[in-house]
Amino acid sequence: MGKFLKFIKDNYNSISVIVFFLITALLILYLLPREGKFRYEFQRGRPWLHETLIAPFDFPIYKPESELRAERDSLLADFRPYFRYDSLLYDSVIARYHESLDQQWESAGRARPDDFDSEGLRRLYDRFYNFSTDLYRHVYQQGIVAPGETADRVAAEEQSIVILRNNIGVRTPPANYFREKTAYEYIRSGVDKWIAETVARHPHFRDFLQTLEFGDFLIPNLYYDQATTERVRQSLLNEISLARGMVQSGERIVSQGDLITNHTYLILESLKREYETRLLGTNLNLVLLGQFILVFSLIAILYLFLYHFRREILTSARKTLFILFFLFLMVSTSIILIRFSMINFYVVPFAIVPIIIRTFYDERLALFIHTVILLLVAFFAPNSFEFLFLNYLIGLVAIFSLSNLYLRSKLFYTAVIIVLSYSLLYFGIAVTQERSVANINWMNFAWFGANGLLVLTTYPLLYIFEKTFGFISDGTLVELSDTNQPLLRKLAEEAPGTFQHSIQVANLAEAAVREIGGNSLLVRTGALYHDIGKMSSPAFYIENQASGYNPHDSLDFEESAQVIISHVSKGVETARKHNLPEQIIDFIRTHHGTTRVQYFYKSFLKKYPNEDVDARKYTYPGPKPFSRETAVLMMADSVEAASRSLKEISTGSINELVESIIDNQFNEDQFSNTNLTFRDISTVKSVYKNKLMNIYHARISYPK
Repeated sequence: MGKFLKFIKDNYNSISVIVFFLITALLILYLLPREGKFRYEFQRGRPWLHETLIAPFDFPIYKPESELRAERDSLLADFRPYFRYDSLLYDSVIARYHESLDQQWESAGRARPDDFDSEGLRRLYDRFYNFSTDLYRHVYQQGIVAPGETADRVAAEEQSIVILRNNIGVRTPPANYFREKTAYEYIRSGVDKWIAETVARHPHFRDFLQTLEFGDFLIPNLYYDQATTERVRQSLLNEISLARGMVQSGERIVSQGDLITNHTYLILESLKREYETRLLGTNLNLVLLGQFILVFSLIAILYLFLYHFRREILTSARKTLFILFFLFLMVSTSIILIRFSMINFYVVPFAIVPIIIRTFYDERLALFIHTVILLLVAFFAPNSFEFLFLNYLIGLVAIFSLSNLYLRSKLFYTAVIIVLSYSLLYFGIAVTQERSVANINWMNFAWFGANGLLVLTTYPLLYIFEKTFGFISDGTLVELSDTNQPLLRKLAEEAPGTFQHSIQVANLAEAAVREIGGNSLLVRTGALYHDIGKMSSPAFYIENQASGYNPHDSLDFEESAQVIISHVSKGVETARKHNLPEQIIDFIRTHHGTTRVQYFYKSFLKKYPNEDVDARKYTYPGPKPFSRETAVLMMADSVEAASRSLKEISTGSINELVESIIDNQFNEDQFSNTNLTFRDISTVKSVYKNKLMNIYHARISYPK
């Protein structure tokens, strides 16, 4: 048990990483749909490349979605909403109207008895009473539609409606039913016409009629019946036949080499649909076993790739989690969109994968992870070949077109290129399959545009991933390398010689990394900050000594060495205080590796040849460089500093200096943790020699 616990403790990081991979594989396996997969791949307009296909069972030939959609649209175009008629409302409203009219007539008679107390005017009132009642009866028999969204739309489009009277629906044109406004206008115009024709000689009675409020007795009696409308609508849709014909068991569907016509394609799609539907719920254990093998194989391939080519990722749980989280995020999002048919699948921005991975790592890793994600999604994606072909090429386009993500216009340019590439590739596939431009689903081009817009979300995603997983993007590096940054301005003010030295080191290191491959922006930024620890005591460093006074003259060799060595730890402390990223702090920690402060060490040996010396007191604490960027910076720092002491400037002296510094001062042990080759180091030497000669030829002066 003790050995087992010791093994777990000693290999905790490796075990954690493997557990992360297993959990990711299990989560993807859990989310994968369990439907069976049709084993044949086919495309419209292309030859059938498999053996002759015989129908294994009877199945219907399903209509294509475009045809069903056209039938539905045609059916619903003539469909009208249902309104229920309230037959009881009229009696109560007309009774209230009669009561109100009688009261107003009596009130007018009491107010002006001489004008209204006559038998003729009474008969005229009775005639109006009956006439207005007939008007209201007609309006209520036709029906007044209650206001609402559906009623407003129907009225605006002047459509017919179906009126339900005693559960019998009657299609009614807009001229045969009223809205509240049109009902009032009908009553008012009828009354005004009656007044003009009948009571012209009775002005008092006319005035009485014009004071009546006819709108108070117009209440809607037609109400939108949503339940009935939806029930009838669904009943009509259910009557649409989903199929047109049958294929009998044993019937030949297509022979090997036959061209897949539109009709054959429809039959194959119907067989695929029936096949996958019949497999649903059967042999789930076998389906699960097959998916287990496929998913774990791909996840294992990803692990082996990282193990052989990017092992530093596997040594960091944080970096491993980022890769696996990103993979799971894209796969799970795809599964959800396909399973619930939420939106068109073309909108998923798979190009974000290579863009973000390339930003934090390199093109090869970006393309490999992109490929693994596409292969996982292809298990369940519709039209697997088309999906793989389109998105794999789009991933390549994204990698090739995006060189500097810190330029905002570059990402916009890449998004435009992605949309155009999607559109062009899809058009090529579509005309190959459909053999007609008219049959292309042009709506997909709009989805490609939406895909391009989602690619623009890369910037906020980069910020989130950068802060969550501790990465550093090119945009952040550009900000940090700006010499107007407060920390760099402070370095220029308090240690101007060190600032100039840092700029020259940045130029040398950036040029070398650009030649041998690596992150040139990272090494330049690291070089600008690598000596910020010298700000604590700038006068102790020769590049800042302008007056000829050297404070080391009052110290012994060991004390001087400790002051020089301390600028590393003080630099790390200053960097952390100013919240610099760990990737930049690595350059501060490693730019001297575990080398010695040679000047004071050799001075001690020369002055005290017979005394024992503790070499550790003259040695930097390290760590050693662990990447090509940190190694290149280490060489650039020493070469640039040593070049200041050259008394004779010539090609020979510079060549000798560079060779001496890199070959003698830095043994292979200093670079054992990097992947620098002999050819890389030779290239670095050549770059440094040329750059130093250019500097001196340009007569660049350095602070003494």
